[in-house]
Amino acid sequence: MSTMVKVGMADLKVVSHPDALTTLGLGSCVGICLYDATTKVTGMAHIMLPSSKAIRKNENVAKFADTAIVELIDQMEKLGARKSRFVAKIAGGAQMFSFTSQNDSMKIGERNAEAVREILKNMGIPIKADDTGGNFGRTIEFYSENGKLIIKTAGKGIKEI
Repeated sequence: MSTMVKVGMADLKVVSHPDALTTLGLGSCVGICLYDATTKVTGMAHIMLPSSKAIRKNENVAKFADTAIVELIDQMEKLGARKSRFVAKIAGGAQMFSFTSQNDSMKIGERNAEAVREILKNMGIPIKADDTGGNFGRTIEFYSENGKLIIKTAGKGIKEI
């Protein structure tokens, strides 16, 4: 019997088959899903910000793309997964509010998604699927059975990537 494990905002979790992971309300946040098909170890992080570098009190590693991905890999490897086999799927990174300013600091969703892509690339983890951007929130479910990512969007339905 499998369990659906909830990942909160600025949180991360790792499970093994048959369990699955879900996170609700990805707006500008990005859901990072890592999967090792051999061991069926699955990890998800719900990050809020691209980098921990500019924040002084950054005890919560799951809040930032740069520290969450490192922690996710570490926890997955403790369950027997191997980074060399990881594939990633990402979702979220929306622009939830419109701004008249062209200031890039307001484009947090875009900055989050770009940071995640760059970090995964630098770590040699291929992104198998990417559902980022837009101006709508997402809820995602990630399955350890096969690495399937289900994306639920209000008004836009459900899709699998």
